[in-house]
Amino acid sequence: MTDPHDKQAAMLRIARSGPLAGTCRVLGDKSVSHRALLFGALSDGVVQIDGLGRGGDNLSTAGALRALGVSVDVDGDQAHVVGVGFGGLRAAETALDCGNSGTTIRLLTGLCAGQPFTTVMVGDASLTRRPMRRLAEPLRQMGAFIDGRAEVSKPGEVYPPLSVQGGKLRGIRYALPVPSAQLKSALVLAGLQASGRTEISEPGQSRDHTERMLKFLGAPVSADPARNTITVDPTGWNGRLRATAITVPGDFSSATFILVAALIVDGSDVVVEGVGINPTRTGALDVLAAMGADLTVEQTGEAMGEPVARIRARASRLRGTRVDGLLALRSIDEIPALAVAAAAAEGDTVFADLAELRIKESDRIAAIARELTRAGVKVNERRDGFTVTGLGGRPAQGGTVLPEHDHRIAMAGAVLGLYADESAETSVPADDIATSFPTFAETLRMLGAPMLDA
Repeated sequence: MTDPHDKQAAMLRIARSGPLAGTCRVLGDKSVSHRALLFGALSDGVVQIDGLGRGGDNLSTAGALRALGVSVDVDGDQAHVVGVGFGGLRAAETALDCGNSGTTIRLLTGLCAGQPFTTVMVGDASLTRRPMRRLAEPLRQMGAFIDGRAEVSKPGEVYPPLSVQGGKLRGIRYALPVPSAQLKSALVLAGLQASGRTEISEPGQSRDHTERMLKFLGAPVSADPARNTITVDPTGWNGRLRATAITVPGDFSSATFILVAALIVDGSDVVVEGVGINPTRTGALDVLAAMGADLTVEQTGEAMGEPVARIRARASRLRGTRVDGLLALRSIDEIPALAVAAAAAEGDTVFADLAELRIKESDRIAAIARELTRAGVKVNERRDGFTVTGLGGRPAQGGTVLPEHDHRIAMAGAVLGLYADESAETSVPADDIATSFPTFAETLRMLGAPMLDA
């Protein structure tokens, strides 16, 4: 990743925007793309993937699978994967490079926990700071040996690089301490390789891409949304996932930044086509509706059980609201974009029950507070959230965004720059955005935004 303090870093320069208009698409859903690649590798034949996310995180998953002996050929937004099944993976010759991707390292840790070899996983500086004890503890209970870097200041915590010595696993009943799709998915992958039944419960329903996709592919996975439990019972299963073509819907998190830009820039009218609207992760639509956003959502189809929609956003006079509880969980990845909407709104917007944001690619609560304050927005930071007092029509200030290698903070800063004073200019490290949305600037330029490469 490029260091934003490096004078040679590629930067985007953003000025105040006139009306945004037009129809666009976003790249394939990052979460679904990770799983499409991974489940394709575990299938019993050739899998063609269309609409693959082209961000750095998804490419990290593709590269790690190649290192494990899977043929993965990526060409733009298409991938050709030759599945080898759970029994066809081989030990990597070197450490798996997970880059900046928490999804890559967590899901592959669950997979490799059941394999008869040792795997080492590394990542960039940001990933190396992310705690992994919540992942290691249940996998150790299942019989895997997992070791990592320790820190004196946090005894018992585990950080990457991770060493995973796989082997024979046993099913367990486990209650996740927090709702987490990544942790849940890792345990599901381990459970599919275990003897006996594994039951996973969580205190709230996290996104359910893994359950939907694995059920579609024939895995013995069942979900009980009323109890927030997932059951994996491989007893009698042949261990094979069905090879089938996979179409990845547009990434909802990426689309949210485009929608927020349209909502806060006067006179804008923008349509985003082909967006995945899985109900476990579209809380941002409910938040924006509560803020008075002019949004129209039209479902246009499905992909592997995932609903797909056309979303229209028109410039709106937004007002403050409250984001907490289940709504906060369903909006967890879109909070940086929603914070920008709150910055442009009238009144206070309260964000709570978001302690998990402290351990994302950056400490997102601190980063959001820092970047909004830099732009002239009043922010009251708390342990599990923050309150934004909106500008209510007054422009933001420009400046240099320092996202600490966090793609969503970088995009939030860029979108807020479109709302800045006419004399201001905002600079954002371009490479940080490429982690998940490499066509971000190109898409906004096509809609009329003044975004220039420095």
